[in-house]
Amino acid sequence: LFVEDRDFYRHHGVDWGAVSRSAVSYLTGQKARGASTLTMQLTAMLDPKLSWQTGGRSLKRKWHQLQAARQLEKTWTKAQILEAYINLMVWRGDLQGVSTASLALFGKWPRGLNKDESILLVSLLAAPNASIQRIADRACVLINAGYQADCQEVKELAFQQLSQRRLPIEQRADSLSLAARLLTQANQNYQTSLDKNLQDFSYQALRSQLASLAAQKANAGAVLVLNNQTGEVLAYVANSGLVEDKVWVDGIYAPRQAGSTLKPFLYGLAFENNLLTAASVLDDQALNISTEQGLYVPQNYEKDFKGAVTVRRALASSLNIPAVLTLNKVGLENFWKMLNELGFSLEQQADYYGNALALGGADINVWQLANAYRALANQGQFSEATLELSSPIRATKTILSPQASFIVADILSDRNARSLTFGYENPLATPFWSAVKTGTSKDMRDNWCVGFSSRFTVAVWVGNMQGLPMRDVSGITGAAPVWQMVMNYLEAGAGQSFAPQPPKGVHQQLVEFDGFAQPNYQEWFIDGTEQAKVSYWPNNVPEIVYPVANTIIALDPDMPKNYQKVFFKAKTGGEQLSFWLNDKNLASAQQDYAWQPKRGRYLLQLKNLQGQVRAQVRFEVRGKAFVK
Repeated sequence: LFVEDRDFYRHHGVDWGAVSRSAVSYLTGQKARGASTLTMQLTAMLDPKLSWQTGGRSLKRKWHQLQAARQLEKTWTKAQILEAYINLMVWRGDLQGVSTASLALFGKWPRGLNKDESILLVSLLAAPNASIQRIADRACVLINAGYQADCQEVKELAFQQLSQRRLPIEQRADSLSLAARLLTQANQNYQTSLDKNLQDFSYQALRSQLASLAAQKANAGAVLVLNNQTGEVLAYVANSGLVEDKVWVDGIYAPRQAGSTLKPFLYGLAFENNLLTAASVLDDQALNISTEQGLYVPQNYEKDFKGAVTVRRALASSLNIPAVLTLNKVGLENFWKMLNELGFSLEQQADYYGNALALGGADINVWQLANAYRALANQGQFSEATLELSSPIRATKTILSPQASFIVADILSDRNARSLTFGYENPLATPFWSAVKTGTSKDMRDNWCVGFSSRFTVAVWVGNMQGLPMRDVSGITGAAPVWQMVMNYLEAGAGQSFAPQPPKGVHQQLVEFDGFAQPNYQEWFIDGTEQAKVSYWPNNVPEIVYPVANTIIALDPDMPKNYQKVFFKAKTGGEQLSFWLNDKNLASAQQDYAWQPKRGRYLLQLKNLQGQVRAQVRFEVRGKAFVK
């Protein structure tokens, strides 16, 4: 503070006296005087548009910086501003953050620095890349101002320490755990596919965003960038380096709750099995589902309900109730199998997760998530990602059809469809074609942003190393800005990203909607599933009234079978429908059907005369039958 901002604890972001003196010097042609407070400098680190290095020196830019500093002081404490400043400041060369500088120059953490080392480190602030002699002279100025130390000893320390670096840039916190993972023997070399410039940019983008979230208990994150075609890892930021005793934690492989990031695969499975189209209508309203543990009552992130919505809007805007309804159509076991095929390696069986699997109740990691989305970018073709440069071509397998993958990607790129939840302008928007999804886990402990352009897939996780809830940090405010910065950086150097060409077997058709507020529009369909008109009148929607989804029926061994019949009940909505149980036609659904239960798992469906499924539920029968 003595060097950069002596009135730090007295001003509110702007030192108006210093600003006045600087303005007079500027107008009279005298030597420029510094007027930027520590807070003003921090705003330029958080927003590059406010930095003279990118925006040039101008009164307009300085005015915007003044306003930003005043606003920052209203929301952050002085301690938070100071912490962010020392963690984002570049101290010498490319050494960003006080911990990195301390480790590189002195081989120790900041808390272990002695007085001479501390004075020398602070002397770097005004001009980090000045000559060693100039920095040594500046250190002596500090000593003469009252800091007890020997000027000659500090000068000798400067020439000794500033001419060497103990910490190569490759050993920053972002890659420490990766080096430990790959280098298992002494004097071993491993040639990776990492792009150094991209790695550096991704690391700084993550640290910058986390600094802006310091007041909201977000101090950790990870970024992974993949080449869609080759699967090569281009950036592997495993750690932000902001938590001193956690720098060896590999955030790429650390298990975290998935949030809403798995929904695209769920809907893709529904498309592939002709259970839904992007124009199908799902009712986003309060839902009670019977489970072994009691009623399961899912809610949306915003704690409200949107009513009737198309599948396109439900997925793009990440609505939870429609996702649970879709899981019941697809089947929990089928979705669980698909996720494992995508490389998620879920530790528990499907029943353990239940309906929560649709909403991110499973633990996943950044590596798994990025590569699964890369499969979407590659028309449903899955292959393992690799850190090895020019590695042999790896085997691929089809997880999802090209047609279903294309429609999912198109939905995830639809700014209008996601505006229901996120608005039109948000960090998910890019000036080129991209498909993206966010996710936020329970209590805001983790948030995600993952998506792809035509060439690259980027996955970002933001949270904290303690696994504690963050304060009002969601995927859109936490991870998404980092995703956007990295994706913009990638595409700026690669040329324009264009939307993928539709594969054979899909076509676009105008859909007319009736019964709820949805404008007509052109929708993509897998051939044979097209709908020219979609009518949705809530009171006329076919529904299986009993059993409800995931009901468990218990047989009573002391009661004769004839007294244990289960009555299937349905609302047909005026359609001619039949009950189908495990693909066997039972009877017309116009009236209740008495069924004799037997142990097992069942899929009960309502089908029309054309064989289309209009509603379905899964249930299970347990226990022993009556024995005379």
